[in-house]
Amino acid sequence: MMTGTHLRCAGLAFAVAVGGCSRSNNLLLGRVEATVGEHTVVVTDCYRTRVPAPEQFAAPDGPGFRFMPCRDAAVEIRGGRLTVNGRDYGAIAPRDSVTVDHGRVLVNDQPAAGQ
Repeated sequence: MMTGTHLRCAGLAFAVAVGGCSRSNNLLLGRVEATVGEHTVVVTDCYRTRVPAPEQFAAPDGPGFRFMPCRDAAVEIRGGRLTVNGRDYGAIAPRDSVTVDHGRVLVNDQPAAGQ
């Protein structure tokens, strides 16, 4: 039988787990998602209770976007080109989806050109 202390601990753990889950951030699965410019970007293996918002910056060839939800996942889209962790993955079209999954980079669920 659970004591009052055990019930409080279980309730707190459940609240943290549920509170850390949303469409943009699923703490249990380690999945974060954000709209970065015109693109949906998903990063897996990212266990954060709070995810920083994507940033927009000025670039010579139009607006650029940066999304770094975890230290090992830096996604940048500038001038229609995708860069992840400093590596160029080539051109992407408007509204293409990007997934960074355990070091693999996918565009529209297909391996990106830089791999």
